[in-house]
Amino acid sequence: MSQPMQPRSPEEVYRPALEKAHQDFRGLDPYLAAIKSGAVYEPAPGRGGHFRLPFWGENYIISFPEGEIQKESTGEEPNIAVRILLLHYLITADGTPPAGQWVAFRELPGGLGYDAAFQGRANIRLARAFGQDPQGFIAAARALGGEKLSFGDVSYLFRIFPRLWLAVVLHLADEEFPAAAQVLFDRAAPHYLPTEDLAVLGGMLAGRLIKARP
Repeated sequence: MSQPMQPRSPEEVYRPALEKAHQDFRGLDPYLAAIKSGAVYEPAPGRGGHFRLPFWGENYIISFPEGEIQKESTGEEPNIAVRILLLHYLITADGTPPAGQWVAFRELPGGLGYDAAFQGRANIRLARAFGQDPQGFIAAARALGGEKLSFGDVSYLFRIFPRLWLAVVLHLADEEFPAAAQVLFDRAAPHYLPTEDLAVLGGMLAGRLIKARP
Protein backbone atom coordinates (compact mmCIF):
# COMPACT_ATOMS: atom_id res chain seq x y z
CA MET A 1 0.00 0.00 0.00
CA SER A 2 1.48 3.35 -1.01
CA GLN A 3 2.13 5.98 1.60
CA PRO A 4 0.14 9.24 1.35
CA MET A 5 2.12 12.08 -0.15
CA GLN A 6 3.44 14.56 2.35
CA PRO A 7 2.77 18.27 1.70
CA ARG A 8 5.80 19.91 0.19
CA SER A 9 7.53 22.64 2.17
CA PRO A 10 7.95 26.17 0.74
CA GLU A 11 11.64 25.37 0.25
CA GLU A 12 10.74 22.39 -1.96
CA VAL A 13 8.03 24.27 -3.88
CA TYR A 14 10.11 27.36 -4.61
CA ARG A 15 13.57 25.78 -4.95
CA PRO A 16 13.51 25.64 -8.80
CA ALA A 17 12.47 29.30 -8.98
CA LEU A 18 15.27 30.26 -6.59
CA GLU A 19 17.86 28.32 -8.61
CA LYS A 20 16.71 30.04 -11.82
CA ALA A 21 16.85 33.43 -10.07
CA HIS A 22 20.43 32.74 -8.94
CA GLN A 23 21.39 31.85 -12.50
CA ASP A 24 19.89 35.06 -13.91
CA PHE A 25 21.33 37.13 -11.07
CA ARG A 26 24.88 35.99 -11.81
CA GLY A 27 24.55 37.42 -15.33
CA LEU A 28 23.84 40.97 -14.16
CA ASP A 29 26.10 43.97 -14.53
CA PRO A 30 25.93 44.89 -10.84
CA TYR A 31 26.60 48.61 -11.32
CA LEU A 32 23.88 48.91 -13.94
CA ALA A 33 21.46 46.83 -11.85
CA ALA A 34 22.01 49.15 -8.89
CA ILE A 35 21.24 52.22 -10.99
CA LYS A 36 18.08 50.66 -12.43
CA SER A 37 16.76 49.30 -9.13
CA GLY A 38 17.63 52.09 -6.69
CA ALA A 39 19.85 49.71 -4.72
CA VAL A 40 23.44 50.44 -3.69
CA TYR A 41 26.24 48.23 -4.98
CA GLU A 42 29.50 48.04 -3.01
CA PRO A 43 32.38 46.16 -4.66
CA ALA A 44 34.59 43.98 -2.49
CA PRO A 45 38.39 43.81 -2.73
CA GLY A 46 39.15 41.41 -5.56
CA ARG A 47 36.08 39.87 -7.18
CA GLY A 48 32.41 40.49 -6.47
CA GLY A 49 30.69 42.66 -3.90
CA HIS A 50 27.22 43.11 -2.49
CA PHE A 51 23.99 45.01 -2.99
CA ARG A 52 22.23 46.87 -0.20
CA LEU A 53 18.52 46.83 -1.05
CA PRO A 54 15.69 48.29 1.08
CA PHE A 55 12.59 46.10 1.38
CA TRP A 56 9.74 46.97 3.75
CA GLY A 57 11.95 49.58 5.41
CA GLU A 58 14.74 47.09 6.20
CA ASN A 59 18.05 46.84 4.37
CA TYR A 60 19.01 43.47 2.92
CA ILE A 61 22.53 42.52 1.86
CA ILE A 62 22.74 40.44 -1.32
CA SER A 63 26.18 39.07 -2.20
CA PHE A 64 27.24 39.20 -5.83
CA PRO A 65 27.57 36.97 -7.74
CA GLU A 66 26.55 34.29 -5.20
CA GLY A 67 23.11 35.76 -4.42
CA GLU A 68 23.28 34.95 -0.71
CA ILE A 69 20.92 37.21 1.26
CA GLN A 70 20.73 38.39 4.84
CA LYS A 71 18.94 41.11 6.75
CA GLU A 72 21.49 43.78 7.56
CA SER A 73 20.22 44.45 11.09
CA THR A 74 20.27 40.82 12.29
CA GLY A 75 22.31 38.81 9.78
CA GLU A 76 19.37 36.40 9.41
CA GLU A 77 18.52 34.80 6.08
CA PRO A 78 14.94 35.65 5.02
CA ASN A 79 12.49 32.98 3.94
CA ILE A 80 12.69 31.63 0.41
CA ALA A 81 9.78 33.70 -0.92
CA VAL A 82 11.48 36.93 0.17
CA ARG A 83 14.81 35.80 -1.30
CA ILE A 84 13.14 35.21 -4.66
CA LEU A 85 11.40 38.61 -4.56
CA LEU A 86 14.66 40.41 -3.80
CA LEU A 87 16.56 38.65 -6.59
CA HIS A 88 13.72 39.09 -9.10
CA TYR A 89 13.53 42.79 -8.29
CA LEU A 90 17.22 43.28 -9.09
CA ILE A 91 16.94 41.12 -12.22
CA THR A 92 13.76 42.76 -13.58
CA ALA A 93 14.36 46.43 -12.68
CA ASP A 94 14.75 48.57 -15.80
CA GLY A 95 14.92 52.02 -14.20
CA THR A 96 11.40 53.19 -15.13
CA PRO A 97 10.35 55.89 -12.62
CA PRO A 98 7.23 55.25 -10.52
CA ALA A 99 4.28 56.65 -12.48
CA GLY A 100 2.16 57.90 -9.58
CA GLN A 101 -0.81 56.26 -11.33
CA TRP A 102 -2.58 53.29 -9.77
CA VAL A 103 -3.91 50.14 -11.44
CA ALA A 104 -5.77 47.10 -10.16
CA PHE A 105 -4.16 43.67 -10.29
CA ARG A 106 -6.31 42.62 -13.26
CA GLU A 107 -4.76 45.47 -15.30
CA LEU A 108 -1.23 44.08 -14.90
CA PRO A 109 0.21 41.95 -17.74
CA GLY A 110 -1.58 38.59 -17.53
CA GLY A 111 -3.31 39.70 -14.34
CA LEU A 112 -6.86 39.03 -15.48
CA GLY A 113 -6.34 35.28 -15.42
CA TYR A 114 -5.09 35.37 -11.81
CA ASP A 115 -7.50 38.03 -10.56
CA ALA A 116 -9.97 35.72 -8.82
CA ALA A 117 -7.17 34.12 -6.81
CA PHE A 118 -5.70 37.54 -6.02
CA GLN A 119 -9.05 38.76 -4.71
CA GLY A 120 -9.03 35.96 -2.17
CA ARG A 121 -5.35 36.36 -1.35
CA ALA A 122 -5.51 40.11 -0.70
CA ASN A 123 -8.66 42.16 -1.23
CA ILE A 124 -11.27 39.93 0.41
CA ARG A 125 -9.01 39.30 3.43
CA LEU A 126 -8.51 43.03 3.92
CA ALA A 127 -12.22 43.81 3.59
CA ARG A 128 -13.08 41.18 6.20
CA ALA A 129 -10.40 42.41 8.60
CA PHE A 130 -10.92 46.16 8.30
CA GLY A 131 -14.34 46.78 6.70
CA GLN A 132 -15.80 47.63 10.11
CA ASP A 133 -12.55 48.87 11.65
CA PRO A 134 -11.09 51.91 9.86
CA GLN A 135 -9.10 52.95 12.92
CA GLY A 136 -7.50 49.52 13.04
CA PHE A 137 -6.57 49.87 9.38
CA ILE A 138 -5.07 53.32 9.98
CA ALA A 139 -3.01 52.03 12.92
CA ALA A 140 -1.79 49.00 10.95
CA ALA A 141 -0.92 51.08 7.89
CA ARG A 142 1.05 53.56 9.97
CA ALA A 143 2.88 50.72 11.72
CA LEU A 144 4.06 49.54 8.29
CA GLY A 145 5.24 53.02 7.26
CA GLY A 146 2.21 53.78 5.09
CA GLU A 147 1.66 57.26 3.69
CA LYS A 148 -1.89 58.63 3.61
CA LEU A 149 -3.67 58.95 0.27
CA SER A 150 -7.04 60.47 -0.58
CA PHE A 151 -8.84 57.53 -2.24
CA GLY A 152 -11.92 55.80 -0.83
CA ASP A 153 -12.76 56.17 2.84
CA VAL A 154 -9.17 55.45 3.92
CA SER A 155 -6.11 54.71 1.80
CA TYR A 156 -2.35 54.40 2.24
CA LEU A 157 0.71 54.08 0.02
CA PHE A 158 3.52 51.62 0.80
CA ARG A 159 7.00 52.04 -0.71
CA ILE A 160 7.96 48.37 -0.48
CA PHE A 161 11.01 48.56 -2.76
CA PRO A 162 12.82 51.79 -3.77
CA ARG A 163 10.87 51.98 -7.04
CA LEU A 164 7.96 49.62 -6.46
CA TRP A 165 4.97 51.04 -4.63
CA LEU A 166 1.62 49.56 -3.64
CA ALA A 167 -1.47 51.16 -2.15
CA VAL A 168 -4.49 49.88 -0.24
CA VAL A 169 -7.89 51.55 -0.52
CA LEU A 170 -10.61 50.78 2.03
CA HIS A 171 -14.30 51.40 1.33
CA LEU A 172 -16.44 51.09 4.46
CA ALA A 173 -19.81 49.37 4.43
CA ASP A 174 -22.93 51.50 4.07
CA GLU A 175 -26.66 50.89 3.59
CA GLU A 176 -26.20 49.97 -0.07
CA PHE A 177 -22.81 48.27 -0.37
CA PRO A 178 -20.70 45.92 1.76
CA ALA A 179 -17.19 46.84 2.82
CA ALA A 180 -14.52 46.47 0.15
CA ALA A 181 -10.74 46.79 -0.04
CA GLN A 182 -8.40 46.93 -2.99
CA VAL A 183 -4.66 46.56 -3.34
CA LEU A 184 -3.44 48.81 -6.14
CA PHE A 185 -0.10 48.85 -7.95
CA ASP A 186 1.85 51.77 -9.33
CA ARG A 187 1.59 51.54 -13.11
CA ALA A 188 5.37 51.05 -13.31
CA ALA A 189 5.25 47.90 -11.13
CA PRO A 190 5.66 45.42 -14.05
CA HIS A 191 9.01 47.07 -14.80
CA TYR A 192 10.26 45.74 -11.43
CA LEU A 193 8.61 42.36 -10.82
CA PRO A 194 6.73 39.77 -12.88
CA THR A 195 2.97 39.68 -12.31
CA GLU A 196 3.17 36.40 -10.37
CA ASP A 197 5.55 38.05 -7.91
CA LEU A 198 3.31 41.11 -7.66
CA ALA A 199 0.50 38.77 -6.60
CA VAL A 200 2.74 37.40 -3.86
CA LEU A 201 3.66 40.94 -2.79
CA GLY A 202 0.02 42.02 -2.63
CA GLY A 203 -0.85 39.01 -0.48
CA MET A 204 2.15 39.73 1.71
CA LEU A 205 0.98 43.32 2.19
CA ALA A 206 -2.50 42.12 3.19
CA GLY A 207 -1.03 39.63 5.65
CA ARG A 208 1.27 42.16 7.25
CA LEU A 209 -1.52 44.71 7.64
CA ILE A 210 -3.78 42.16 9.30
CA LYS A 211 -0.96 41.04 11.60
CA ALA A 212 -0.23 44.68 12.53
CA ARG A 213 -3.86 45.35 13.48
CA PRO A 214 -3.98 46.48 17.13
